[in-house]
Amino acid sequence: MPDPSGAVSRALRAAPPDQLAEAADATVRRVLGASRIEVFVADYRFTGLWPVLDAELPEGGFLACQGVAQRCFRSQQPVLDAAEDGRCRAYLPLSAWGERLGVLMVELPAAPDAATVETARDVAGDLAMALRAADRETDRYRRARRRERLSMAAEMQWDLLPGRSVVHGDFVLAGQLEPAYTVGGDHFDWSVDGDRLTVTVLNGTGNGLAASLLTAMTVNAMRNARRSGGSLVEQAELASDTIFYQHRGSRHVATLLLELDSRRGLVRAVDAGSPHMLRLRGGTVTPIALEQQLPLGMFAETRYDVQEFSVQPGDRLFVVSDGVYAAEPAGQEPYGDRAMARAMRSTRLQPATEAVGTVMRELHAYHADADLRDDAVVVCLDWRGSSPADDVGGR
Repeated sequence: MPDPSGAVSRALRAAPPDQLAEAADATVRRVLGASRIEVFVADYRFTGLWPVLDAELPEGGFLACQGVAQRCFRSQQPVLDAAEDGRCRAYLPLSAWGERLGVLMVELPAAPDAATVETARDVAGDLAMALRAADRETDRYRRARRRERLSMAAEMQWDLLPGRSVVHGDFVLAGQLEPAYTVGGDHFDWSVDGDRLTVTVLNGTGNGLAASLLTAMTVNAMRNARRSGGSLVEQAELASDTIFYQHRGSRHVATLLLELDSRRGLVRAVDAGSPHMLRLRGGTVTPIALEQQLPLGMFAETRYDVQEFSVQPGDRLFVVSDGVYAAEPAGQEPYGDRAMARAMRSTRLQPATEAVGTVMRELHAYHADADLRDDAVVVCLDWRGSSPADDVGGR
């Protein structure tokens, strides 16, 4: 018997990058007997899932399936929705290496058995990988994701991101930028290499395109050092020198650089400015106290030191920019004084991918849904290893 998921995989490889949804539609109809499929992609703020095949999907029909699709997206598990006439819609998560892209809906003539659900899940996995690769070749899926026009600065920031989440055997990492459509300088970056995870969070200075350009230069300088085998210190120092010799101290970037040994639970850090790091352990949120060094680019030939601390299995680390912890709506105390810790505690039963959204939603609510006054970035790292390193420095 032919392998249905293999047939879909071959069809996706043969399809042009802008026709992946159509290729999946034709093949899934043939090999699974589906009456229709739809590919939904998540928008930049993760507030909705939007159709690719039928961009003009009638609002009523779209809203009718939105709740089920969102349940699939959030749980990252298949969800079956049976109709009274016997037909069944299967919703499958579209995810690549933990990057949540959207949901695949497959409408079948009857409720599927376990083997068919597993096949559909494999199809969704193949489609997700293809969609992620196709983003470099076509704008179609990016157009489907955006609910309004991005500013030039935001366009650059989203293109610079490595992704919005990644899942590894020992950790889960997720991040979110706000305001999604106008973000300027705040940013995050990461790279996975064997047992080493490198994460950087940047608290960009300035506004608009100038802030985005400065952040892009900083991120690429750190990537250049990292990809050449440079340590955290070398990444910080190359970026700092690059910024200084470009701007002669008039511009600088507050940055936190982290390197996690994902087997031992040992974290090495260079704190070059204002991003704050907090740990959620059990139901308690505590700040991780690091020696704060000069922001990148403030002075020529600035040298940086590494600090170390350990994490325990089940620990959750949050890194937030000053647009989060220092947010101070009129007449209120800063969000970081108490409200931020409450929001972080409320995420303890959520995956990291949902936790960043919870903290951001609470931040928006704290502003009474007014526009954020500053860029904001939240990064959440869960370490689930089983052999933590010795606690360094008593932390």
